[in-house]
Amino acid sequence: MADVIVRRAEAGDTERLVAVWRAAVEATHHFLGPDDVEHYASRMATEFFPSVDMMVAESDGVVVGFSGTADGRLEMLFVDPVVHGEGIGSALLARAVDDAHVIDVDVNEQNPGAVAFYRRRGFSQIARSPVDADGRPFPVLHLRRSS
Repeated sequence: MADVIVRRAEAGDTERLVAVWRAAVEATHHFLGPDDVEHYASRMATEFFPSVDMMVAESDGVVVGFSGTADGRLEMLFVDPVVHGEGIGSALLARAVDDAHVIDVDVNEQNPGAVAFYRRRGFSQIARSPVDADGRPFPVLHLRRSS
């Protein structure tokens, strides 16, 4: 893996961030149908990104992942599946923990790879919701990092 730079997102990153999000979701969120993906994709740049402090991971000048935090919560973390397993997610999570003091994250129960990722990094389940924040039938696990 090339050196990874984690930096603040810039306005010019938006198109690539949506592309990374879509690729990551299509690779890992098998429980979502095409209409579900479009439902969320249509809201990324206008609703979700502006509501968080965005950081991007860049490798060889290309954005390969991003995270968004707000109020001590990791609201989103997505990595281009081309570089899954290369430490991009870990670098983004470490930065979120160090800089934004992240202790909480919600993760789709039906995304076992993400659940395992957070558990390996000290997060434990504290609650479960049978639906996502939009009331859709996608159970969410609420995780907290032990100090």
